[in-house]
Amino acid sequence: MASKDRQPAGLLEAGKIGLHNLSPAPGSHRDRKRLGRGPGSGTGKTSGKGHKGIKARAGHHGPGGGKPHFEGGQMPMTRRIPKRGFTNPFREENQVVRLSDLALLPAGTEVTPLSLHEAGLIRANKGAAKLLANGEITHAVTVRGIKMSAGARQKIEAAGGRVEE
Repeated sequence: MASKDRQPAGLLEAGKIGLHNLSPAPGSHRDRKRLGRGPGSGTGKTSGKGHKGIKARAGHHGPGGGKPHFEGGQMPMTRRIPKRGFTNPFREENQVVRLSDLALLPAGTEVTPLSLHEAGLIRANKGAAKLLANGEITHAVTVRGIKMSAGARQKIEAAGGRVEE
């Protein structure tokens, strides 16, 4: 498992660098410690954990910390604190689009979920778009098939635009 056959990056022949000829800088890569691979390895049998005891057990102490829930026998915080509320599994998240974002689109544009996606204002398959009245719109646009707040509807119609469901 030694890395003696690797060449340092500076000794490569002149040519393109690619995944086939990359190698780490000398001394930067150390092979992993292989635990439990026989008495000759130095970390066989008990894998460097000694005999019995809590520090020899899986999931306790050592690198990576202990069990996240365990507090030394004290009543854990997750059992001390009362539980309240629930998470609605049917909640629908809307992607927010501001009126000031529509100012980037040219006048007379038909605003649909597809046109918003093409303009980079929403992401595909991440929930429905909702138009909010943040900012101002100065030119007329036709909005079709997008949820919106009452304030956004008023501002669009005041600018000479149309809203179609």
